[in-house]
Amino acid sequence: MAISFESALGVHPEALNFRVQRTKVLASNLANVDTPGYLARDLSFTTAMRSAGLHGVNPDVPELLVNTQYAIPYQNSKDGNTVELGVEQGKFTQNSMDFQTSLTFLNMKFSGLAKAIEGR
Repeated sequence: MAISFESALGVHPEALNFRVQRTKVLASNLANVDTPGYLARDLSFTTAMRSAGLHGVNPDVPELLVNTQYAIPYQNSKDGNTVELGVEQGKFTQNSMDFQTSLTFLNMKFSGLAKAIEGR
């Protein structure tokens, strides 16, 4: 009997891919904190998971970057830059913790599959 990894792993591979792509976007924001006129961007988890549910996510094609949204700053700056250092650092930290959570869930799924294959 064949194992369908798509159904066995669920949404966890897509969630992990989303966290990787969001890390890149947030790192870009942090790198451009002093760039005049730079507009901070972010990704929506809900939008990405809806898209993944319909099409599946190919990790080689950063489709998620198409769904980037511009962040609305809490405090406007004179140079037009919308990156707020504290806010972006908080988002980056939260995304890192969410990445670890997604990775833990994926590892648990693989562990369960390994036990099923071994007959335990």
